[in-house]
Amino acid sequence: MTGGPEPDRATGLAIVATTPEVLAHPGLDEGLLAPWERRRLAGIRLPGRRDDVLAARLLARLCVARVTGLPPDTPDLAQLCPGCGGQGHGRPYLRGRPGVGVSLSHADGLVAAAVAPGPIGIDVEPVTRRPGPVHVLRRLLPAADFEEAVNPPDSGPALLRLWVLAEARLKAGLTGHAGLTGHAALTGHAGQGDIRLVEWTDRPRAAVAAVACTAGIAIASV
Repeated sequence: MTGGPEPDRATGLAIVATTPEVLAHPGLDEGLLAPWERRRLAGIRLPGRRDDVLAARLLARLCVARVTGLPPDTPDLAQLCPGCGGQGHGRPYLRGRPGVGVSLSHADGLVAAAVAPGPIGIDVEPVTRRPGPVHVLRRLLPAADFEEAVNPPDSGPALLRLWVLAEARLKAGLTGHAGLTGHAALTGHAGQGDIRLVEWTDRPRAAVAAVACTAGIAIASV
């Protein structure tokens, strides 16, 4: 376990790992990827970034397998852009399983993935990262949370937690906001039910992560 929250009756799963942890995991290798994913990998020139992208996609398959009971080579992972409608980029999804939400994230040797019924989004960042610039954060983050976060002398960690929450919510396509009130918060939103915003620090991996979803979520390890 990573030390994150694990609500009762969880129906979804989120995992944070390092890229080497995923690439060393038995049963996970590049052969699980679809041809279009391998073509995308071939176009990435930086080895570290290529490994991160590969690990995030493999971790997503591991999450799908654990939630659905299917082997990792079974799920048909695809992507659809909600803006242009194009395939191969944008929000991940499973072909033939419209009720299953999938999300993934990667950043500088860290990867995260989450799977649950309904919409879900996950984001991960190194604890040393400082989001910015401030004028961009002011536009993207809720005003009350932004002002509270920048008041302490060392506002970086608080802003980072707000940033990963905002990114997770954006990836999930959820428009409600519960604020940063500890590890987990709930809010009602018309048409979406309860929106769960879960944020935690994975200290062994020096990572800050957040999940936004409408289902119960368990935080697990690889």
